[in-house]
Amino acid sequence: MTNPDEKIDVFSEARKIWTPPEEVRLRAWVSDYESVYQKAVADPEAFWSGIASELDWFQPWTQVLEWRYPWAKWFLGARCNITYNCLDRHVKTWRRNKVALLWVGEDGSSQVLTYGELHRQVCRFASGLKTLGIKKGDRVMIYMPRIPQQFVAMLAVARVGAIHSVVYSGFSALALRERIEDAEAKLVVTADVGFQRGKSIQLKAVVDEAVEGAPSVQHVVVVRRQSPPIEIFGPRERDWDALLKQSSAICEAESMDSEDPLYTLYTSGTTGRPKGVLHVHGGYMVGTYITTKWVFDLKDEDVYFCTADPGWVTGHSYIVYGPLLNGATILFAEGAPDYPDPGRWWKLIEQHGVTIFYTTPTAIRSLMRYGDEWPASHDLSSLRILGTVGEPINPEAWLWYHRVTGERCPIMDTWWQTETGMTMITPLPGVPLKPGSATRPFPGIVADVLDKDGKPMPPNKGGSLVIKTPWPSMLRTVYKDPDRYEQYWRSIPNVYTAGDVAYRDDDGYFWILGRSDDVLKVSGYRLGTAEVESAIVSHAAVAEAAAIGKPDPLKGEAIKVFVILKQGYTPGSELREEIKAHVRHTLGPIAVPSELEFTTSLPKTRSGKIMRRVLKAKELGLETGDTSTLEE
Repeated sequence: MTNPDEKIDVFSEARKIWTPPEEVRLRAWVSDYESVYQKAVADPEAFWSGIASELDWFQPWTQVLEWRYPWAKWFLGARCNITYNCLDRHVKTWRRNKVALLWVGEDGSSQVLTYGELHRQVCRFASGLKTLGIKKGDRVMIYMPRIPQQFVAMLAVARVGAIHSVVYSGFSALALRERIEDAEAKLVVTADVGFQRGKSIQLKAVVDEAVEGAPSVQHVVVVRRQSPPIEIFGPRERDWDALLKQSSAICEAESMDSEDPLYTLYTSGTTGRPKGVLHVHGGYMVGTYITTKWVFDLKDEDVYFCTADPGWVTGHSYIVYGPLLNGATILFAEGAPDYPDPGRWWKLIEQHGVTIFYTTPTAIRSLMRYGDEWPASHDLSSLRILGTVGEPINPEAWLWYHRVTGERCPIMDTWWQTETGMTMITPLPGVPLKPGSATRPFPGIVADVLDKDGKPMPPNKGGSLVIKTPWPSMLRTVYKDPDRYEQYWRSIPNVYTAGDVAYRDDDGYFWILGRSDDVLKVSGYRLGTAEVESAIVSHAAVAEAAAIGKPDPLKGEAIKVFVILKQGYTPGSELREEIKAHVRHTLGPIAVPSELEFTTSLPKTRSGKIMRRVLKAKELGLETGDTSTLEE
């Protein structure tokens, strides 16, 4: 008999395939996925070398890959700087006067920066950093709202060869200090305030508390947005505008080894203790460049809108670096999707002629709650490519997203992680889609589903999602904790274990079922949370759901689900039983929740992931661990 701990039971049936129009496939950068993928797998070093050759390098590489399991180095001997490829190579062409950044504040204020203007601002702040003693290898903490200066700060730090660590501006002073101390940051860049849902968030006060008693911090640079401006205290604090005004607009990009660190980004692990995931200039540049180009079919005439925050890896890879490497026009918006009303994002898409829209399943489900009237009241005909990132998108949300935007745009359902740096499993435009599936690996990526002993699972049998070969944008280590890095490659020997559970269907399409820590073990069956939640959200009344397991003397674990309803539905025992009956019909009796609790919010990270461990800890009366990443 098969050990139930070796697989995840799958109850979902195969779903309808949606085939994009032929013109979408023909105009895409990759029109024949299968041949490109097979060529990349046959000779991965030649494939990645060819991609890297599309970018500018100060010195070429002598070796594409050095793989000494589990440690990798890419483009050995090469010298580069990611900001040179984001800015300098564009300002030497007609793109000098192309719009790089369209910024919209929550209050409707706006700013437009061309590539030439962005380049000058980055050079001025980079020159200012040098006057403050920041040099190659130093660590700089960036704690800012979604304003253009956040872009400038990240790029300027990288330009001088320092290492940035962006901390989301919703974090507490304690969480910020923890990251400052771990990084031993010499400088913190912040703003006086951020704005969210009409409220002023006092960021400078948080920084003041965080840097108190932090011996490594020598300077704090402040963007002053309020009028009258807040006071700058003491020699350690500097005003952003004054620093730029007195600094040179000429600052050459530091020549960096391909393997020199670019940034650390702190992410919570299953223990709740933040870990500093480290990425480097060369390989990260190559991975984010090509995935942005191919996955979103990015062309010069596009207006690209990703709703993430640069405080998260999606913002690093697919708001800042990936789009700028491709010379894109980026729409960057401050504020919430439903403030001042649920039509905010749809209005921005209409106003700015957005062609590519990349958001989270959580945001989509949130907007579903308000019904079709908001997207229907705006002209969304400019859209041609959609995307999702974060948690697996349930088919109901996929179909709604597809329908309200005109049923003509392919949805790039992307799976990747902070650690991977770039999209790993994703459709490409023109590939047949299955709502809820991330489809196939990106060319050059070898993914599989294995049991705990490393044996491949047959189709429609769940197991651990793994990556079998190194890739350029992979994390190089966990800052100050190499043992923690090695755990990714030691859980199942010789492969990178993502910590997610998944299965492949008969067509080889990947279906992500949730985090391995969130697997539900019911009566000998192991169920992925995503499958149970998807069945519940497919009920007409449900907008969002989060499933956890609770100890049960008979079943081992009993399923409890927290449910957020769409507008117009009222919680009650009759609806509760109706939803349970729907799950029974959709998945079967094994997946029916023992408890179903209606709620108005769920604990989520700022990147939109539901923190089921927090729900479970609270339900069982346990410590929740680090909750600084939570939005709600």
